Amino acid sequence: MQHRLVSAIETALGWDGAGALGKEFAQGRVDDEELLTRVLTANRLLDIAMRRSLYRPQFRLFRKGEEVHPAVYLTDSVSPRGQSIPMVNMHRLGDLLREGATLIMDQVNVFDPTMEVACRALQWWARERVQVNVYLTTNDAAGFPLHWDDHDVVIVQLAGEKEWEVRATSRTAPMYRDADPNYTPSDRIIWAGVVKPGDVMHIPRGHWHQATRTRSGSGKSLHVTFGITKRTGASWLSWLADWSRERETFRLDLDRWYGTGADALVEAAAELAHERGPQEFLAAYEQQTTPGRHVPYLDVFGPLDVVVCIAHFPPRIEEHGETVDVVTSGKKLTLAVKARPALRLLLSGQPVPLRQATAVAGAEVTEVAEILVQEEICAPLTPELSSGYTGLVTGAVF
Repeated sequence: MQHRLVSAIETALGWDGAGALGKEFAQGRVDDEELLTRVLTANRLLDIAMRRSLYRPQFRLFRKGEEVHPAVYLTDSVSPRGQSIPMVNMHRLGDLLREGATLIMDQVNVFDPTMEVACRALQWWARERVQVNVYLTTNDAAGFPLHWDDHDVVIVQLAGEKEWEVRATSRTAPMYRDADPNYTPSDRIIWAGVVKPGDVMHIPRGHWHQATRTRSGSGKSLHVTFGITKRTGASWLSWLADWSRERETFRLDLDRWYGTGADALVEAAAELAHERGPQEFLAAYEQQTTPGRHVPYLDVFGPLDVVVCIAHFPPRIEEHGETVDVVTSGKKLTLAVKARPALRLLLSGQPVPLRQATAVAGAEVTEVAEILVQEEICAPLTPELSSGYTGLVTGAVF
């Protein structure tokens, strides 16, 4: 999948692929103003907030360094039948933003097609799960105090300015579940300055950082933070623990009094680790995820027109003589080898207009597309989902 934002991030950071992700702090610029406004604007963010029922902690506001109680900006919208749904009170939200506040919306990719497709493109690029949080700060409001994240982040400043400080880690590769709470910030400042529209930063896991508009006067700042959670050695060991249940040795009770069988248990653990190494774990992690959220295909709405792959990671296509396997989303499909050209097209991550594809590649494209949609590997490209691709992801090449 070729996505403009992913390519722009790579160029800005001087990267060739995702190999540098999580290694060192990096920064650069995206000199494409149209791309920034295409990704998200402050008004579009407020429109998303207005049209959905949102709850804390997915939607939060901070003012003067403290979180605003949800009762201040959330009210119950009561239907004529007395049904109550919490909604953002846009009048109160507007007052808070005029005074100076920070609005945070987590996982905007769940609500917005543009963010959904951007996260999917980053997942195909990084081979890790990605979510995006949005931060809108107005006037001279403060942001979060100095803190660290348990995942790598790529930050893109979309509008306005904000002052940042990034420090080194005080513990190597800290984790959410860890043996050390890691409360003491590092004193070594790696970078400090003001970010402006188009600035991009990569902050690896564990690096302390903070951002604020304190003393900045009137104005705003809008940035998106793509959180990328990479697998660790602990993730691999947890996966091995699940596999261990297949073997009787690991299902037996531990002998508390005599310690018999301890050597055999250690040997079995070493054997299991050797048989199912980290690379197999990473491959399984990609291919065993559940299907992505999508609008289901219903033939009562009409025939398939345009489809797109919605797998969290690039599907694996394996050829076996007269057949070809598709491995993705916890499934393995086996088709005749003549379906290979259609599969490569339909699983490219690009939107595929079936009429155009059929004219070039034959009728099997439509047949294969119907199978992939039925198996929830591809989905119909609705007008709403299409908006997430338009101008950002190139169409399929025939």
